Amino acid sequence: MEIEKGYIYHIYNQGNNRQKIFFNRDNYLFFLRKIKIHIIPYADILAWCLMPNHFHLMVLVNFENLPINTEGFALSEAFGQQSAKQRTINNSIGIMLRAYTNAINKEQKRTGALFRRKTKAECVNCPNGISPAWFTETGITRINLSNPEKEYPQVCFNYIHQNPVKAGLTEKETDWEFSSALDYAGLRNGKLINKDIALQFVVK
Repeated sequence: MEIEKGYIYHIYNQGNNRQKIFFNRDNYLFFLRKIKIHIIPYADILAWCLMPNHFHLMVLVNFENLPINTEGFALSEAFGQQSAKQRTINNSIGIMLRAYTNAINKEQKRTGALFRRKTKAECVNCPNGISPAWFTETGITRINLSNPEKEYPQVCFNYIHQNPVKAGLTEKETDWEFSSALDYAGLRNGKLINKDIALQFVVK
C-alpha cells in the first residue's frame, strides 16, 4: 500500500472471510476514536462509512510520515525534528487495525485475524495512477470517465455514502448513523471530516 502526500485515497478493508468487524454501537464509536488518533494527524478525512463487515475512508494525505512521542502517538509538523522516531501513515493504519482487533477479540472472546491481511488504498486523483479497482469487490463494472482526475473523487465520495443503501441496510444514505453523509446533510456536526477541504474536491 503506497500512499503519497498531496493525493486523495480511498482506504478500505473488510472482515477476514467477510466476517463482522462491528458487533455493537460501542464498537463503531471506538473505531471512530481510533481513526481520530491514527489517521487525522496525517490526513484530512473527506468521507467515511463504517459497515457491519467493512469500512471506507476517503482522505487527502498531508504527511507521509510524522515524528512520534514516547507514548507512540504521531505529533503535528509543528514539533518538527524534536523526535528522531518517525511513523508512516501506513504503519499508523496498521497499528489502528491491530489495536481495534485486540480490543474486539477481548470483548468477543475470540482469537485470530479480524481484518483481511492487506488494507487497500486506491488513489482517486493521481494523474497517472487512477484505478477503479476498488469497484471489483462489490461486483460493479469498471467505469470509463472522460476526466478521471476530477471525476473519480466525486464518484468515490458518492460510492462511500451509498454503501448502506446498496447493502439494503437503509433506504436513504442519511438513515445510517455511521457515515459522514449525516454531516454533509447538515443533520450532525461531526468533527471527523474536513468540509472545507472536501468542498475543494468533491462536494458539489
